Amino acid sequence: MENSATETSSAAAQDASSGNTWLILSFTSFTFICYLSIGLPLAILPPYVHLGLGYSAALAGLVISVQYIATFISRPLAGRISDHHGAKVSVLWGMGACSVSGVMLLVAGIAHSGPAWLSLAILLLSRLALGTGESLGSTGATLWGITATGQEHMAKVISYNGISTYGALALGAPLGVVLMQWWGLNSIGLLTMVICGASVLAASAKAPVPVVPGKHLPFRDVALRVTPHGMGLALGGVGYSVLATFVTLFYAHRNWDGAALCLTSFGVAFILARLAFIQTINRFGGFPVGITCLAIESLGVMLMWQAWSPWAAFAAAGITGFGFALVFPALGVEAVKRVPEFNRGTALGVYTGFSDVSFFLVGPTAGTLIGLYGYRSAFFFAWMCVLASLGIVLVLSRLDRK
Repeated sequence: MENSATETSSAAAQDASSGNTWLILSFTSFTFICYLSIGLPLAILPPYVHLGLGYSAALAGLVISVQYIATFISRPLAGRISDHHGAKVSVLWGMGACSVSGVMLLVAGIAHSGPAWLSLAILLLSRLALGTGESLGSTGATLWGITATGQEHMAKVISYNGISTYGALALGAPLGVVLMQWWGLNSIGLLTMVICGASVLAASAKAPVPVVPGKHLPFRDVALRVTPHGMGLALGGVGYSVLATFVTLFYAHRNWDGAALCLTSFGVAFILARLAFIQTINRFGGFPVGITCLAIESLGVMLMWQAWSPWAAFAAAGITGFGFALVFPALGVEAVKRVPEFNRGTALGVYTGFSDVSFFLVGPTAGTLIGLYGYRSAFFFAWMCVLASLGIVLVLSRLDRK
C-alpha cells in the first residue's frame, strides 16, 4: 500500500511538472517568435546596406546596433507596463511592434528601387520598432510565465525563455539568408509581419494574470537594488559576446576552418546545460549556481584565449557555453528577490537591460583591442570580464549570507 501510494504521488508530481512545462512553453513561445523576427534579418542586413545600398560598413553596423539601443531604452518601459497594466498588455504591445517592424522591412524592400536613403531610413525605423518590440515582448512573456506558474518555477521560466531566445536566433539567421537569396528582403518582412501578427492573436486569446496590488517602488530604487546583479550578468556575458562577434575572424586570421562548428559547440552545450541543470537553482540557490557557472565559463574563455588548434577552440567554446548557460537565470532569480512582487517587471527589465549594454559595447571595445594587440587579446579581455563577474557574485553571495 505504501509503495503504491508513493508511486501514485510520484506519477502525480511528474504529471504536474509536465503540465507546468507546457504552460511555461506557451508563454516563452512569444519570446521565441520575437527573437525569430530578430534573427531573420540579422545576417543579411549588413551586406544589404553595404553592398546593396552602397553605404559604408560602419553605417551597415549601425543598422544592427540601433536595435540594441532601442531595446535598452525601452526596457524600463516594458517593466512598468508589466507591473502596472499586466504582462499580457506588454506582450501584446511588443508583438505588435515586432509586426510593425516587419511591415517596415517589407516597405524598405519595395523602396530598394528608389533612392537609397529612403530604403535606409525605413530600415532604421524598422530596427527601432523591432528593438522596442523585443523588450516589451520578452519582458512581458517572462513575467507572464512567472506569475502564471508561481514563484517556485521562476528559474525554470527564465531558463526556458533563454532557450527560446538562442534557439530562435540560431534558426532565424540561416532562414533569413535562404529567404533573401530566393525572394529578397520583401519575403523576410512579410514572414515577420505574419508570425508576429499571429502571435498578437494568440496572446489576445490567453487569459491575463492579475496585476499584483501594492505601492510600487520608484524606478531609481529598483535599479539600485538590481544593478549589482546586472553588472555580474553584463560582465559574465562578455565571453559569449566576444565569441559570437569575433570567432569567425579569429579562425580566418589563423587560417582555420570550422568557425561555424565553434558556435554550434557553444549553442549545444548551452541548451543541454540549461535543460539538465535548471533545477539546481531551486535546490542550491542562485548565487552558488552562478559562482559555479562563472568559474566554468572563465575556464572555457581562458582556453579559448590559449587555443592552439581548431579542435581546442571547439572544446573551449563548448565549455564556455556550458558555463554561461545558467548565469542569466541564477543571477536573475536573486535580482528579482530584491524587490517586492509588484515591482518584478521593472526589476526584470532593468536586469535584462544589462545584457543589451554588454552586447552593444563589446563590439567596439574588443574591436579596438584587436586593432592594437591582435585577435587573441579579445578573448583575454573576455576572460578578465568573466573573472570580474565572478568576483561580484562572490561578494553578493557573502552579503546575502550575512
